[in-house]
Amino acid sequence: QAELGVNEHHQNEVVSYMRFARFKRGVCLKAVDSCFQDLKDSRLVEETFTVDEVIDMLDGLQSVVHSEVESELINTTYTNVLLLRQLFSQAEKWYLKLQTDVSDLENRELLDQVAEFEKSEYTSSNKKPTADPIKPKLAPLNEGGSELLNKTVARLQEENEKLKTRLRTIETQATAALDEKSKLEKSLRDLQMIQGDQKNNANQDITELENKVAALKSQFEKTLNDTTANQKFLEEDLVTTKHDLLKVQDQLSTAEKELEKKFQQTAAYRNMKEILTKKNEQIKDLRRRLSK
Repeated sequence: QAELGVNEHHQNEVVSYMRFARFKRGVCLKAVDSCFQDLKDSRLVEETFTVDEVIDMLDGLQSVVHSEVESELINTTYTNVLLLRQLFSQAEKWYLKLQTDVSDLENRELLDQVAEFEKSEYTSSNKKPTADPIKPKLAPLNEGGSELLNKTVARLQEENEKLKTRLRTIETQATAALDEKSKLEKSLRDLQMIQGDQKNNANQDITELENKVAALKSQFEKTLNDTTANQKFLEEDLVTTKHDLLKVQDQLSTAEKELEKKFQQTAAYRNMKEILTKKNEQIKDLRRRLSK
């Protein structure tokens, strides 16, 4: 630990900032001195001045000095804010939360310590350069921060090893998957070629079958038309034949009646009828005798 209670690197950073602040302070003091010198060169050209003239000169000088000091103080505030921003940004990259104690900024003992440190830094003749071109990451400012950071680094390294192992496993699986994909793509191309040939053959068979179906359909329609015409002709012929049959039956019935009528009028029919009548009488007589 160095004189300010921080490590050597941080103390060098503090020295660098104090040099910057010392330079800005010198610039401000030169500006104030310049205000007074301007007043001397521009207004103090006479040997005697009235009270009003002196008051006027002092008011003007006060206004100029006030403006210069106020501007420098504001600039110093903004500069400190930027410095804190740098520190906080570096801490956030390590997931740290820095805290400040504003009450220590007015601690007279600490301020005297800083003043003594600045005096020793700029009055020592054997002071070595403290330039550090490399800006490493900030270490935690709170107690136990180093241990926390080491644990975090160890945990991250362990997770990194696990991720590397998982990555190698995934790469192996990916390589196997790519090989399997290549095989499947080759099989798919072969299958598509086979399907293309089968599709061509199927298209040819379908075309031939469609032609056959069209021919059969045409033949069927022709046969159906012929059958319909023949059926219509047969129906008409049947009707005509039926009419002729009825006419013939009627004629036949009329002829039978006329023939029977003519037969009944003949002598043979009458003789036969008398003989049948006698025979019937004889049969009845014989039945009566047989009954007795």
